Amino acid sequence: MNSISKKSIATRWFVNSFAVVAVILLVLTVSAFFMLRQYYYGIVSQMLQSEANTIAGVLRRYHDRDGVISSNEIRRSIEEFDNKSFMELMALNPNGEVLLTSSGFTPEIASDFADFIYAREQVAREQGVRGSGRSIGVLRGEGGSERYMAVTVMLPSERYSAIRLVTSLTAIDRQVSTLTLFIGVFSVAVLFLLLLLGLYFIRSIVSPLRQIGNATKKLADGDFSVRVTKSKHNDEIGELSKVINHMADELEMSELLKNEFISSVSHELRTPLTAIRGWGETVNELRDDETTEKGMKVIIAETTRLTEMVEELLDFSRIQSGQLSLQMVDFEIYEELTIAVTVYAERANREGIALMFARGSENNECYVHGDKNRIRQVFLNVIDNAIKYSEEDTIVDIAANIVGEKIIISFKDSGCGIAKSDLSKVKLKFYKSNNTKRGSGIGLAVADEIIELHKGKLNIKSELGKGTTIEITLPIITLSNENDLERENNKKDEQ
Repeated sequence: MNSISKKSIATRWFVNSFAVVAVILLVLTVSAFFMLRQYYYGIVSQMLQSEANTIAGVLRRYHDRDGVISSNEIRRSIEEFDNKSFMELMALNPNGEVLLTSSGFTPEIASDFADFIYAREQVAREQGVRGSGRSIGVLRGEGGSERYMAVTVMLPSERYSAIRLVTSLTAIDRQVSTLTLFIGVFSVAVLFLLLLLGLYFIRSIVSPLRQIGNATKKLADGDFSVRVTKSKHNDEIGELSKVINHMADELEMSELLKNEFISSVSHELRTPLTAIRGWGETVNELRDDETTEKGMKVIIAETTRLTEMVEELLDFSRIQSGQLSLQMVDFEIYEELTIAVTVYAERANREGIALMFARGSENNECYVHGDKNRIRQVFLNVIDNAIKYSEEDTIVDIAANIVGEKIIISFKDSGCGIAKSDLSKVKLKFYKSNNTKRGSGIGLAVADEIIELHKGKLNIKSELGKGTTIEITLPIITLSNENDLERENNKKDEQ
């Protein structure tokens, strides 16, 4: 507990829970003491009052019959008192002096009995009322002090004006103290059990949280190899541990992919830059028309590669920052797909790869609402990958079919394929399943993001050594006559 700071969970639990429960149990124990004492004192008071009323009733009948209560009747009632073993019966004169007692002991000095004074004042205040009073006091002697309870009932007699019953409260107080002690011991046991369970519960929370805190600090410092020990319990702490470990896995993977990406991009940039510099120096030195023409073609081609790579990086940066803007229009999807196939037809033919394009409906047009330049960019990227990973004398099949309110465009190659372990990662940013092929590794990630922005899906099916199939699903729209007229006008303007 000493090592735990004042603002820790343990301290807050102790103040907010344990201390509150301790106060409640203390209040309950004290309340139980007073309630028990009130209950037992009430029983004793009722017993004394009932006994005093019974004796007073007998003596009043003597008074009603004879007009006076004789000393013999008083004496006989006191001597024949049955409960003298645990209570004492007294006869008092109008001044409150004890005349007779059931114990035979008569005080030499008159005492001011509070119960007698109250009963006498009650009779004096209200004529015809049979006054009675009760008091609790302490009798002090050489052997110590003793609490007692006394009840006085007034009599219609000049000499014997009242009878008084007195009993000791020592046994009652001892019983109340015993029950209160039992309740107190039970409360302490409950507090002790609560403390043990609380400390165990807090330790089961604080220790994992400290470990999670240390792990997150290391993650923040760049150590992505750290992992949180899995919790034994399937609770919120265990779930948090799983989330932290998953985050660490993702960060470690991102760091690895980022490093691979930097290495790959550095290589991709160095190759065309080297070619551009080399041909530039050659052209500058030789100044030959044929060499100049050949060198300029290489420089233009490599510059185009660099431009495409930079555009990919810029698109990726815009997507990551949420600043990629789309120019949304209604356009014919087959036109954009045909343009993309045409762009790569010559290159595919040059590399001995056949591009086969089959549309599901030759006569019908299919319209999509979106950014046609971005969709064309996706088609170009997917076709480029299909050619890049295909071998000579193979076919890349491109098919488009309308299914319900969607169009599914598939690109199938017979290339090297993707391993099952890499299939779930190919759409991740910076990831390249085959580092021997050129490219930055973000093309598919950008393509997937663009399709997602168009409320579509990009799915990849592949088997190592058997090729890859990429399916792009986009929602299609039905154009109204007004839109048809507008599209015709746009075509005329373009012509």
